[in-house]
Amino acid sequence: MRITEAARRLGTSPRMLRYRETLGLLPATRDPAPAGTGTGRNGGTARGGGHRRFGDAELRAVALALALEKRYDIGPAELAFGLRVLAEPQVQAHVRELGERIGRLSAPPARALDFEKEKALRLLRRR
Repeated sequence: MRITEAARRLGTSPRMLRYRETLGLLPATRDPAPAGTGTGRNGGTARGGGHRRFGDAELRAVALALALEKRYDIGPAELAFGLRVLAEPQVQAHVRELGERIGRLSAPPARALDFEKEKALRLLRRR
């Protein structure tokens, strides 16, 4: 189905679905544009070629994103960044460092033996 019908079924607007696409919150599927019919490079439309077609899998993905946003009271950009943190180890490391610096996350023990040593020392101090 085309974007207008998908938006109607999901209770959102075509504009919001296009915004979600720019954030990377939609699976990357498009119908190819006929050669020479578009306005962008390679004969496609300015958005990358062809019309987006929504099937059941795409509708379920968008519905899940909408449910997550509602459940956790976040917007699409925040959800997109969360996915980026999960997908890019360097971004994940930087976010973890920030969490440690502001006290929201504890630093992981350097080694398992250090953790056990700290645990034993805490137990000894209790006596």
